[in-house]
Amino acid sequence: MSFRWSLVVFALSAWVFLRPAEAQSEAKSFRAGAAEVEITPTEFPRIISGGFLQGRADRAHDPLFARALVLDDGQTRLAIVVVDTLMMPRTLIDRAKERASKATGIPVERMLVSATHTHSAPSVMGALGTGVDEDYARRLPGWIAESVERAVKNLAPARIGWATAVDSQHTNCRRWIKRPDRIGADPFGGQTVRAMMHPGYQNPDYVGPSGPEDPGLSVLAVARASPAEPPGELPPRPVAVLANYSMHYYGAAPVSADYFGRFCRRFAKLVESPLSPGAKEDPAKQGPPFVAIMSQGTAGDLHWMDYSQPARPPGIDAYADELAKVALDAYRKIVYRDWVPLAMAESQITLKRRTPDEARLAWARKIVEGMKDPKTPTSIPEVYALEQFYLRDDPQCRLKLQAVRIGELGIAAFPAEVFGITGLKIKAQSPLETTFNIELANGADGYIPPPEQHTLGGYTTWPARTAGLEVQAEPVMVETLLQLLEQVSGKPRRKAFVPAGPYVNAVRASKPVAYWRLYDMVGPRAADASTRQNHATYQDGVALYLDGPLAPGIAGPGQTSRAAHFAGGRLKATLAGLGSDYSVECWFWNGLPSDARTVTGYLFSRSAEEAQGARGDHLGISGTLVKPGRLFFDRGDANRPILIGTTEIPLRTWHHVVLVRQGPTVAVYLDGQPKPEIAGEIPLGSEQGSQRLFVGGRGDGQANFEGKLCEVAVYDRPLRVEEIVTHYAASGAR
Repeated sequence: MSFRWSLVVFALSAWVFLRPAEAQSEAKSFRAGAAEVEITPTEFPRIISGGFLQGRADRAHDPLFARALVLDDGQTRLAIVVVDTLMMPRTLIDRAKERASKATGIPVERMLVSATHTHSAPSVMGALGTGVDEDYARRLPGWIAESVERAVKNLAPARIGWATAVDSQHTNCRRWIKRPDRIGADPFGGQTVRAMMHPGYQNPDYVGPSGPEDPGLSVLAVARASPAEPPGELPPRPVAVLANYSMHYYGAAPVSADYFGRFCRRFAKLVESPLSPGAKEDPAKQGPPFVAIMSQGTAGDLHWMDYSQPARPPGIDAYADELAKVALDAYRKIVYRDWVPLAMAESQITLKRRTPDEARLAWARKIVEGMKDPKTPTSIPEVYALEQFYLRDDPQCRLKLQAVRIGELGIAAFPAEVFGITGLKIKAQSPLETTFNIELANGADGYIPPPEQHTLGGYTTWPARTAGLEVQAEPVMVETLLQLLEQVSGKPRRKAFVPAGPYVNAVRASKPVAYWRLYDMVGPRAADASTRQNHATYQDGVALYLDGPLAPGIAGPGQTSRAAHFAGGRLKATLAGLGSDYSVECWFWNGLPSDARTVTGYLFSRSAEEAQGARGDHLGISGTLVKPGRLFFDRGDANRPILIGTTEIPLRTWHHVVLVRQGPTVAVYLDGQPKPEIAGEIPLGSEQGSQRLFVGGRGDGQANFEGKLCEVAVYDRPLRVEEIVTHYAASGAR
């Protein structure tokens, strides 16, 4: 073979080898289609759900829709549908998926169908005191399937992108913790309610929120692609936007899509761009109408009201307009991709329900026997009496969870109402760069509080179809969804980021033997941020991941510091080898008025045992017994003196405190002042060598602290005044 012929053969071989890769690259195409189908009832009256008792609608105030978005990367096609309704049973959604699959070929496991959670739509699922609007429920699966069919027909070459805004102004925690002397009654006759929804504005019976909000407003945008447009340029014709925000509902007269529908109409007006060149001459080039979709995030304990402030309701239209403008700002920052890979996975899990015991059933039978109409409850006790029989007869349920990958965007789908902190757990650990959550997807199995919230009681924990799953349901669901996100992304989950500013570095430089920052999203372990691995344990009655001090040096610029809210529980730890010379440093926020009891609350205790009247070192805030509202130090011994400060601690304000014990000498420093707030001598006791420490309460559980604590550091030596001043200065607090 000649040298020239060898070159020809080599060139042909290279072309044959490389051509499939080129062809594959050229064949990569991304398509999208969107559609909406009106589902507004035309005949009245209709049964309305969303409260404890059944509601009724006599007319439609604004339209309801099923809105669908279909995406296709050339290999995988999937559909996301959001329906203007309160919630849907899995059986109804499965019927809709089967019809849509037969019509479009999209597998049912590649469909995500969710509810907006408007409380002003016809009832398609029985819950509490409300039955099912049977005629409307029969029609809904067909409408959902039709929205998917139309979206498939609208499939066209597209570009896709996403962005997220932080919007803390339009969602807040609506579940608040009650004072320990204001515990409420549950429907079963027990005094169990330490936390309850909708406390009322600035209600003195409540201390503060029981959980964090999720302020992320996510926007997934699809726009029509054109070969004439250079890659990366902003496409001129938007196709659809799928927004996601964690806010329960605003409140609207039925029938109404609530703020979800108003947001969609307003956002559509804001983003629809001028017609592309030639469209005026050929209207067909305009393509299908733009579709805006608002999905429900993890908002089981969230609402628009800020109960820490006076009532200032903006009105539903103004609220939707403000939210649309925030979403528009995020939308304008989107960088579009010409192609991204798609993936979707689902998993089914079986969970138990908290079924009634014989005593609860006897209580329920007595109430039901006294009802005029056993099918129509007229009071909350009647509602929950009937619910006990539902739980008894259906002791477990099968839930479907899903994860979607759209490039580096992830979506986690919950078939329930979960809390803001649950959504934050998924976002913090997702292997994908950006992730948002859609709740009430593929079913509706009630409220799913984190385990620690069950101890606080309240409506979202009362056993019923609306809140009946086992206490450990939330961690099981979180773990399942993280595994699904790992599956669709092909990457391991991330470790949750814990921010640390100059204050944290200053504390660590002083080498504590334990440093519980109380940033934990999951209990019962409180992680030690020192090098010693002296982890502590949260006891029942502590809520996690609340907002901490407004001190930029703690978490660092642009980050939120976190704290635990103590509501009857404590933090418990054992520190081996801690001697008679030691220091304890922390930040505290007291939520209980000083006239509520003789001791407002103990911040810290070191005692030998948990017996009544435990003797040891105790730092607390005084109550009615002596000089209310001031820091004090005592030994839990009536024969020993009490050291008390001079500064009255304002209610619901953050403060930094350091207790320094050096032999018999005690000093307490407040807010970085070099002069001690408390100084004196109290002799050591025989129990001084105790290795047991309690934060947020005394050793015997008397007068536990009611409020927030964070950044708890323990040292095996007396801290110097210079260190205390330096630590506080590093926090940036004012």
